[in-house]
Amino acid sequence: MNSNVDRLESSVKSIKDKLKKLKNEINEHNYLYHTLDTPQISDYQYDQLFQELLDLENSHPELITKDSPSQRTGSAPLDKFEKVEHKIPMLSLQNSYSPEDIFAFDERVKKVLGSDKNIDYMCEPKLDGLAIELIYEKGHFTRALTRGDGLVGEDVTLNVKTIKSIPLVLPMKNPPAVFEVRGEIVIHKKDFLNLNEEQKNQELEPFANPRNAAAGTLRQLDSKVAASRPLRVYAYAPGFTEGLSLESHVKFFEFLKSNTVPNLLDFKVRKNNLLKICKGPEDVVEHYHFIEKVRDSLDFEIDGMVIKVNDYQLQSELGFIARSPRWASAAKFKPEQVTTTVESIVIQVGRTGALTPVAIMKPVKVGGVTITHATLHNQSEIERKDVRVGDSVIVQRAGDVIPEVVEVVIKKRPKNTKAFQFPTHCPTCKEKAVKEDGEAVLRCVNILCPDIVQESLKHFVSKKAMNIDKLGEKIVQSLWDAKLVRKFSDIYKLKKTDLIDLERLGEKSAQNIITSINQSKEPTLAKFIFSLGIRFVGEQTAKALAKYYGNIDDFLKAQSDDLLKINDVGPKVVESITKVLQDPDFITEVKQIIKNGVTLKEVEMTSHTKMLDGLKIVVTGSFEKIDRNQIKEIIESHGGSSPSSVSKKTDYVLAGEAAGSKLEKAESLGVKVINWDEFQGLIQ
Repeated sequence: MNSNVDRLESSVKSIKDKLKKLKNEINEHNYLYHTLDTPQISDYQYDQLFQELLDLENSHPELITKDSPSQRTGSAPLDKFEKVEHKIPMLSLQNSYSPEDIFAFDERVKKVLGSDKNIDYMCEPKLDGLAIELIYEKGHFTRALTRGDGLVGEDVTLNVKTIKSIPLVLPMKNPPAVFEVRGEIVIHKKDFLNLNEEQKNQELEPFANPRNAAAGTLRQLDSKVAASRPLRVYAYAPGFTEGLSLESHVKFFEFLKSNTVPNLLDFKVRKNNLLKICKGPEDVVEHYHFIEKVRDSLDFEIDGMVIKVNDYQLQSELGFIARSPRWASAAKFKPEQVTTTVESIVIQVGRTGALTPVAIMKPVKVGGVTITHATLHNQSEIERKDVRVGDSVIVQRAGDVIPEVVEVVIKKRPKNTKAFQFPTHCPTCKEKAVKEDGEAVLRCVNILCPDIVQESLKHFVSKKAMNIDKLGEKIVQSLWDAKLVRKFSDIYKLKKTDLIDLERLGEKSAQNIITSINQSKEPTLAKFIFSLGIRFVGEQTAKALAKYYGNIDDFLKAQSDDLLKINDVGPKVVESITKVLQDPDFITEVKQIIKNGVTLKEVEMTSHTKMLDGLKIVVTGSFEKIDRNQIKEIIESHGGSSPSSVSKKTDYVLAGEAAGSKLEKAESLGVKVINWDEFQGLIQ
């Protein structure tokens, strides 16, 4: 008898231990995905873990605890934003990965409703972004909340307001008292590639995929960062409403299109019949296959299709389970992964000297694109995955954009393979590589390293720099090999006869290049500073420097104290700029470029008055003829600062139309509130 009891207790303990392990693992992945935006497993792998937890809990309901991931959505919001409770929880959807799951979902719906009749389902692409809730009160946009843990979200109003497609006021005669719109914040594929190019120019880590880029942008404390990035919002459902009655999901979309602003839905991206009312499960499955077929041709990332019961009354009857609505399901696509072989691992030297390992692979098609190489990022990453030459590896395109090695197929590893040894010296110039404090990458610090110089030349002629559009990478390489160009100023010494002698370059092409070079000779000061390739000086910082100094001569005399006064210029950037400006060869090269015919367009310098010296002025609401970012620039140019939140240390709150929670907080703390006219009085 005691033996049976012991076995039973042992079995229960084993199940509890397994549940505990699963919950801890899922909670960790929730935190990485929802809070830090750094997922380490695919959605499919996560869903497999979650299903394992659900199966175990269904078999042993007495072991379900309130802290189980099955009882809530996502993870807790970050502390750096104000936490706000959703009036209606933003729950997540149950996921499925096959047509059979779609039929099973339909059967569950019919069973709860007690009907065998075909249900009308609204089917739409499942955009791969970050969920957001937009709140309108009496037609005025007052707040934006992230999903958070489903019950409480983060107030990201300042960042969301920078998205131009979002109306601050609904153009309606009689707007609802309260209208919550739920949607997805995304970045289009093309915009994502451009954004990562900017990250590269500023020596910042590239984003893994568009979703991470959108999520990371939305959680920036400085709304200027959000304003500089190409975020888009597409509505997918209403939240809480007061003074508005909608009968169905299709009526919600029609309401947005006809009565508010189509930008919130943007029907342009819903072309090709992506949004469809399906009659029964067979129609749903057919549409699922259609969307899966066209997904690679879309401008934006999707990871499946959302299926919703169209009738809101039926939705109400179906209700919810602990974590998800019974009336909706996400029919997701399995990530397209393929296996290929690593033929070699090479080290590439970038413009800043960073040594990056790259896997050269046997060509393979993923998502309709043939890929031959994938970055392994840095020494730590290549050691963590233990990628070796000869390995069979599973490859996918992260976010359908960047090729990545998911994992090594250890079972197929050939005998006698060796772990990759990261070099201690630059593979090109053989100088010793250095790992600087606080950095994860090794760098070649030889500024005359051929790879660094060539990459710098490619940056100099690029579209966002000097914009010499006829000098592509191959031509730059040819000019380097022919020893015609060794530094920036050499480009402006080139003659047509020099170019004609290059291999496979005719007279017309040579003339086009010379014309392109001549057309680049009148850049803005900002573009010129950016083109010089100073570490940590990206486009925005170059614009701030140009606006502050106004001309190249004053910039070349820049001192640390002055640089620190400029917005977007921190200590690390100051150190990099001052180091370059102390290099006589750099100064000589800049002057030689100008001597060779480049004329810079000077800009009106920023005012350096101190009328607001030391004052902290928070800006809230909307203004008729100026946006908040411009107002903040005015405050900073007069010596003040413009924090993103109100505190006891705030001197003034400048309030415009539809000022929201910040105005309320200012009044509760006794902070003085001023209008636009009163602000003008402070700076005149």
